[in-house]
Amino acid sequence: MVAPTPAFADPGDAASAAKAVDRASAVLENATEQARVAALRLEAATNAMPAAELRVATSRGTLAAAITAANTAGRQANAARIAYAKVAGDYQRAQDQFEDARGRVDQIAQASYMGSTFSRINVLVDATGPADLMDRLSLIDQLMHAQQREVDRLIDTRRVARSAQDQAGLAKRQAEDAEALAQGKLLAAKDAQTAAVSAKAALAQLVATRQAALRLANAQRAAVLARYRQAVAEEQRIRAALRGWAVKSGDGRYDGGQLLMPVHGWKSSDFGERYDPYYRVWQLHAGTDFAAPRGTPIRAAAAGHVIRAGWSDGYGNYTCIDHGRVDGDAFETCYGHQSAILVSVGEYVQRGEVIGRVGTTGASTGNHLHFETRFNGVPRNPLQYLPNCLC
Repeated sequence: MVAPTPAFADPGDAASAAKAVDRASAVLENATEQARVAALRLEAATNAMPAAELRVATSRGTLAAAITAANTAGRQANAARIAYAKVAGDYQRAQDQFEDARGRVDQIAQASYMGSTFSRINVLVDATGPADLMDRLSLIDQLMHAQQREVDRLIDTRRVARSAQDQAGLAKRQAEDAEALAQGKLLAAKDAQTAAVSAKAALAQLVATRQAALRLANAQRAAVLARYRQAVAEEQRIRAALRGWAVKSGDGRYDGGQLLMPVHGWKSSDFGERYDPYYRVWQLHAGTDFAAPRGTPIRAAAAGHVIRAGWSDGYGNYTCIDHGRVDGDAFETCYGHQSAILVSVGEYVQRGEVIGRVGTTGASTGNHLHFETRFNGVPRNPLQYLPNCLC
C-alpha cells in the first residue's frame, strides 16, 4: 500500500484538510470498517504533516533567533554593567576630591574665624621698614591667593562630582534596562525551546499514527479488494435486472422534463470513476450523493412505476422507479442508503411523492441519499437532469 500524498497546498488550511478526509471517506464506502478507519487516520495524518513540519521548522528558526537575541542581550548587559562600574568609580573619585577640597576650605574658614585676619594685620604692623613691609604684603597676598584657589578648587570639584553623579545614575539605569532586556530574551528563548520540543513531539506522533494506519490498512487489503469485487458484481446484477425490466416494459415515453430535486440537502459526492489511492483500484460511483439529516423525506424525481424496492448489499435500502422511454431507452431513477422504504414494487408514484427516508444503510459512511439516473440500467451523471441550482 502506498500512502497518498498531501491533498492540500496550504499547511495551515484546516478546511482543505477536512475536505480531503471527506473525499477519502466517500471513496472508501465499499471498504471494510477497519480499512476505512485506517485510511481516514492515514489521510488525516498525511494532510496534517505539512503544517506540523512547518511548525517544527518555524519553531527551530524562532529558537535560533531567540538564542541569538538572548546572547546579544546578555553581552549588552555585561557591557552595561562594566560601564556602570567604571562610571561609578569615576564618581567615587570625584566625590573623594570634593570631600578633600571641602576639608581644606573648612580649615581656611575655621582659621579665619579664629582670628587669622588679625594675625595678618599684626604681621604688617611688626614690619621693620618699607622693604620688610612689602615682603610681608607679598606673603599675605600669596596666602590669600592660595585660599582663593582652595575655594575655586572646591567649586570645581563639586561641579565635577555632580556631573559624575548624573553619569553614574544614567549608567545604572542603562545597566538595569539591559539586564531586564537580557532576562526577557532569556525567557523568550526558553519558551521557544519549549515550543520547538512540543512541535517536534507532535510531528513524531503524526509519523507514528501514519505508520500504524498504514500497517492496519495493509492488513485489510485482501478483505477490501474482495469488497470491491462484490460491488462490481452487484452493479452488474442491477444493470441486468433493470435491462430485463426494460425489455418487459411498454413503450411509454418519458415526457416529464427536468427532474425534481429528490431531497433537501447538499451535494457531498459526484458521479464518476473514483480512484482509491489506498488500495489502487478504480470504482464507478454510479450516482450523486446528497447529504441530509436522517429521516429527511425522499421524493420521486418524476412520476413512474416502482420496479425495485428492497435491500441491495452496497446500497442498503434501494428503490428504483421506471419513468418511461427516452430515445428508445428505458429511463430509471434509483435511491440508495434509505433508512426506510415507503413504496412497493408495482406501485405507481407521482412526481414529488415521498417514497422513503434518508439514512445510512449499506456501504455508507454517513446519512445521505445516493441518487442515480439510469438508461436501460446504465448509470449516467444525475446532474445532467437535475436543476442547476440543486434546489
